[in-house]
Amino acid sequence: MQVSTVLVLNSGSSSLKYQLLNPSSGEVLAVGLVERIGLESGRIVHEVGETETEREAPIKDHGVALHLVLDLFKEVGPSLDEAGIVAVGHRVVHGGTLYSQPTVIDDDVVEGIRALIPLAPLHNPANLTGIEAARELFDVPHVAIFDTAFFSTLPAAAYTYAIDADVAAEHQVRRYGFHGTSHQYVSAKVAEVLGRDDLKQVVLHLGNGASASAVDSGVAVDTSMGLTPLEGLVMGTRSGDLDPAIVFHLGRVAGMNVDDIDNLLNKKSGLLGLAGRSDMRDLRNAADAGEPAAVAALDVYRHRLIKYVGAYAAVLGGIDVLTFTAGVGENSFPIRQEVADALGFLGLAVDPAKNAVRSKEPRIISPDGHEGPLVMVVPTNEELAIARQSVEALA
Repeated sequence: MQVSTVLVLNSGSSSLKYQLLNPSSGEVLAVGLVERIGLESGRIVHEVGETETEREAPIKDHGVALHLVLDLFKEVGPSLDEAGIVAVGHRVVHGGTLYSQPTVIDDDVVEGIRALIPLAPLHNPANLTGIEAARELFDVPHVAIFDTAFFSTLPAAAYTYAIDADVAAEHQVRRYGFHGTSHQYVSAKVAEVLGRDDLKQVVLHLGNGASASAVDSGVAVDTSMGLTPLEGLVMGTRSGDLDPAIVFHLGRVAGMNVDDIDNLLNKKSGLLGLAGRSDMRDLRNAADAGEPAAVAALDVYRHRLIKYVGAYAAVLGGIDVLTFTAGVGENSFPIRQEVADALGFLGLAVDPAKNAVRSKEPRIISPDGHEGPLVMVVPTNEELAIARQSVEALA
């Protein structure tokens, strides 16, 4: 009996994440990760239920990676022939102003994504490599799901930077926003759980990369990431907001060139730069042990979160729900408690017992009977969102 599924691919420069799932039920049939593509010591981990299969082999490129993945599906299962794959959904980081919806991929779309490489030089080339390899192997429709698409609804006041308008237009300088698939999925799930479509929501996607969004009745009206994923919240290795003149200062005083500063702000800043750790669990342990740098890093991290939630409550003209998602948002109950406590003046409150519960289900962590804005935890599921949007694009 055939099952209609979608194969979701997320191609990085040296990695390939994949998931085979049923978009209707959300059932995951298989999930895997290919690492160290382009190196002699490549690694594949393929999971089916509780069974994990690992392989190590040289992996020249994404085409070889996908061939090895297909071999594992044949050897370990599930059978792709019996899975009834109806589409391959591809995560693409940047859609610019060209793509604001899930888009069925053809040669013109491939060239459109290629034309956007200057806006996402680290991500779009890798996404394209995965798309091109997969189109050769899977004779089904391929659909691009863009990280930036959900934020195509931002008003001009939110997406416009106050620089020379001609320069901005010529070089496509504006706020685009990222993590859109997650923000869209989570905000829609909140509306579903609460049975309301008129909510004023602030969503905090807190992982190694982190972003905030303001969503009014299902429509994104502001977001913290900008032209690139560097702007906004403090992240694992990214600085988030800073004075642009810091770039000039480092060039003049420290003798750093553009590539040096790019590397500093994207890979050596954030929590790593402040305290030598990018993982929130390690940072919390160090702070609990009294390490001054870790304590200071957490203070900076929280301060930025509190500032953005307050600002977005103002942008929205009020707040009905504050939602935490992604790795840190879903698992760090102290961060949730501390942020909600600091924002008590907005009416936000967290029940400590509810907050301490670990669950994969969407849940309200405000006290029972709370009449003010709610605080929620909603596990994100970007793969399921990509799968469902891929099917919708074919309708």
